[in-house]
Amino acid sequence: MGFYAEHVVPRIINVACATGEAKVLRRRVCAGLAGEVLEIGFGSGHNIPFYPPAVTHVAAIDPSGIGWKLAAKRLNATTTPVERAGLDGQSLPFADASFDAALSTWTLCTIPDAGAALREVRRVLKPGAALHFVEHGLAPDERVRRWQRRLDPLEQRVFAGCHLTRPIPDLLTAAGFSVTELDVFYERGAPKFLAADSLGIAVSP
Repeated sequence: MGFYAEHVVPRIINVACATGEAKVLRRRVCAGLAGEVLEIGFGSGHNIPFYPPAVTHVAAIDPSGIGWKLAAKRLNATTTPVERAGLDGQSLPFADASFDAALSTWTLCTIPDAGAALREVRRVLKPGAALHFVEHGLAPDERVRRWQRRLDPLEQRVFAGCHLTRPIPDLLTAAGFSVTELDVFYERGAPKFLAADSLGIAVSP
């Protein structure tokens, strides 16, 4: 990664992802997590305050060393053991069926091959385990989609590969997950083209 992507973008995202609305959604998506949890796209640890007490360990996956440093205060404040366990969601360093649950928050937009990452998540989840997700992606309305398609190249340049037009539910089902809960909505307080969110649970057979 270049200097901008490695040092500047994580700091921008650290601030942008700390809004009150984001906290509400993080609380929702983390509800019900338990046991050994894989978190892809750990970033700067904004989910840490919302891990339920039933979570016994979190394996954090993220390429950004700056993000891990920015998470220091949140890591020091939690009693949940969190380990930086890998850099690439597309190639996870774990055995099959290792985890009780997985968590992904505004991550699939940026992973170069989101399908490969989801297949890896499914591989390391125990049968019947769930991926809890909240992601922005392709909007439900065609008028907004047109703006997303126009702005997607700029978004990728400004935010180090972030895509506006990924169809999140379709990516999950294509990777073999069964989407058992899904809420599609526009996040309050943000432009619609940036904030077409999908929040839910996808189960690994």
